Amino acid sequence: MNIWINDELTNINTADELHLSSQKADGTLRNPVTIWMVQVDNDLYVRAVKGTAGLWYRHVTEQHKGRIEAGGVNKDVTFEEVTEEDTNKKIDEAYQSKYKGYGTNIVDSTLTPQARAATLKVMPLK
Repeated sequence: MNIWINDELTNINTADELHLSSQKADGTLRNPVTIWMVQVDNDLYVRAVKGTAGLWYRHVTEQHKGRIEAGGVNKDVTFEEVTEEDTNKKIDEAYQSKYKGYGTNIVDSTLTPQARAATLKVMPLK
């Protein structure tokens, strides 16, 4: 089981934005995209507001590996699809709480069925 060490997760979650680079089949990284992320319990989650058809989501789910940078933390990571309803509800609440200052219509884009279907758990590589 891969877990976050020290204050990595806290430092990542204090940032508003996360830079995510998905890994290509040859092991190189794509250019980073900037997205929102949330912490629920001791885990980190991201969502693609364009759903599973979104380009960065499709790239991430090809290899399920990449690199993230936020809050001064640079980390190689893996990604796992999230489908469990109770977890998605907690993630919804975390997005609403963390990003409420951005306005309801913007935050609501992370809560749609399309975005919920493109929810990924981000886990550090060993």
